Amino acid sequence: MLLLTSIEPFDWQRLLWSDEAPPAYLLEVAFRCLVTYLLTLGLLRITGRRGVRQLSIFELSIILALGSAAGDAMFYDDVPLLHVTVVFAMIAGLYTLFNRLTEKLPRFSDWLEGAPVLLIEEGRVHLDNFRKQNLTQKELFGELRQLQVEHLGQVRRAYIEATGNISAYFYEPDAVQPGLPIWPERLGQERKRVEQAGLHACCQCGRVQQLERGAAATCPNCQATAWIPACTAQRQNEPAL
Repeated sequence: MLLLTSIEPFDWQRLLWSDEAPPAYLLEVAFRCLVTYLLTLGLLRITGRRGVRQLSIFELSIILALGSAAGDAMFYDDVPLLHVTVVFAMIAGLYTLFNRLTEKLPRFSDWLEGAPVLLIEEGRVHLDNFRKQNLTQKELFGELRQLQVEHLGQVRRAYIEATGNISAYFYEPDAVQPGLPIWPERLGQERKRVEQAGLHACCQCGRVQQLERGAAATCPNCQATAWIPACTAQRQNEPAL
């Protein structure tokens, strides 16, 4: 049978310090905080803005960095509060430093947090920008459907913001162009050979062109070969509140 070590409540030596660690260990704790915080920011930068969503990259880094330190100190008897204090002070200092850097250096802010990126222009997917994002067409179209978009011809411009949200500007109802329908049921009807003559939209970039029945065309914009009949439905203005 294992013997349990007795714990004396409110032992200030144990609460604040560890007999097993020399004073210089606090410097190592600070160094560990610096490295792990930078690794956290790097990982969030790699995962992309869609992984961050509503929180800023710094707010999420604070939650991740302090979560374990705060939780462990609450109920583990072998976690000295002085070590935890150093962790909180370091993370707070790094958070303040990086926030100041993003305010003073716009390019650094754009690189770390991301700047708004144009994804849709004049009813077409801006493929060069789209391919640089950690984003799939399914996710993009899903976000647009939540904005009551039926086809890309209704969208004048759409951006992915630094938070990962999609913001869009629309054509007036009477100025809507034929466009690529983004309903899942319609997207599943793509064909490489046109079954009926008329306006068709490229299933990859949304470019619309006239195709004859039986034609097998290659999109001159993105070289895709899948087409779907273009949609011309107008977008209804949302009622005023």
